[in-house]
Amino acid sequence: MKEAKAELQKIVALSEKEHEAFLENKKLEIVNFHLQNNPFYQELVGSNTTNWDDLPILNKRNLQQPLLERLSNGYSPKNSYVNKTSGSSGDPFIFAKDKYSHALTWASNMYRFGWYGIDFNSSFQARFYGIPMDFIGNKKERFKDLLSHRFRFSIFDLSDVVLEKILKKFQNKKFDYINGYTSSIVLFAKYLKKKNIILKEICPTLKVCMVTSEMLFEDDKILLEQQFGIPIVNEYGASELDLIAFQNPKDEWQVNSETLFVEILDENNQAVPNGTSGRIVITSLFNKAHPFIRYDIGDIGILDEKSTLKKPILKKLIGRTNDIALLPSGKKSPGLTFYYVTKSFIEDDGNVKEFIIKQTKIDTFEIEYVSETELNLKQIKKIETAIALYLEPDLNFSFIRKKALERSNRGKLKQFKSMI
Repeated sequence: MKEAKAELQKIVALSEKEHEAFLENKKLEIVNFHLQNNPFYQELVGSNTTNWDDLPILNKRNLQQPLLERLSNGYSPKNSYVNKTSGSSGDPFIFAKDKYSHALTWASNMYRFGWYGIDFNSSFQARFYGIPMDFIGNKKERFKDLLSHRFRFSIFDLSDVVLEKILKKFQNKKFDYINGYTSSIVLFAKYLKKKNIILKEICPTLKVCMVTSEMLFEDDKILLEQQFGIPIVNEYGASELDLIAFQNPKDEWQVNSETLFVEILDENNQAVPNGTSGRIVITSLFNKAHPFIRYDIGDIGILDEKSTLKKPILKKLIGRTNDIALLPSGKKSPGLTFYYVTKSFIEDDGNVKEFIIKQTKIDTFEIEYVSETELNLKQIKKIETAIALYLEPDLNFSFIRKKALERSNRGKLKQFKSMI
């Protein structure tokens, strides 16, 4: 860790011109390493090219084969960090990082959290994450939390009774920061609003809240700021890579350019100009155990026009490439468009706590929601009119009220899902 922290600080201190040279050297170095030491990557690339723009785009389907077949020579599960992705994109797989690369990931996390006065060695975290439900897995996770100065709130049950217990913990413990899944933290904020409570007033030690793994909408961010009374920081990362982008104190979504190289590409794998949407393709500059070179993470985003190689800014994260709704007219629309439009109407009175949208046929959608009272015909008509205006008319919707929404086995809420 000491070596990784020192290297990260050297990279951070580089000038714009020096950073450009660093980036080109690291890209060349990591490609050459895997071409010489990784049979999986050698086969993927073939013998045609070492020109960067001609290198193949790696995707999650490529990686759904045994880990031992993808590791570089000299690396094994015993001398590497091994983990599994959450599968939120529908394509889970096991991955590996060499230990130095993993140390750099932690150094990167520590550096960014440090922007807000958070020290991983001493700051106490309120953690809104999933947790294994089996006895041994649960105890292991609780022990890791203890060593890492964290108190975990399981997010599989967030009824008012449970939220009241969470509130009491904040009254009795000196938390420094909150970290966890967006949807769960937003639910807690809605509960605080209902009770007319500002969290900072009952837990004065709180400094900041970092939300991750799920989309943070602007009105939810405003709600969190109001009910928590602390800055809300938006984090975008991937377990197989690193923190990809982290909101800096200037309210910019600053992309990690120290351990990653992030490209925005079109359907033909060509780089798009800053300000234009495209597929987010990422290279891990240090991971020698396993190649993540020009890796399509499955998300669509836009880099800000003012981005530089040293300081890229993520202007917008639009959604996942597999969350596209195909409409009867032939139009393709990001599934989150439905979520945005519906959200603006469905939560006007605070009745609806959460909802998700599923496309079951080309012209048919289901909206599952959790609420105190059932949606009335007037509200439903409002939503259907808005969707017809923003997307297209003659789409069919059914509204299904539920006690709780289906989450992944890690507790994530997938806000839009296409079944076709």
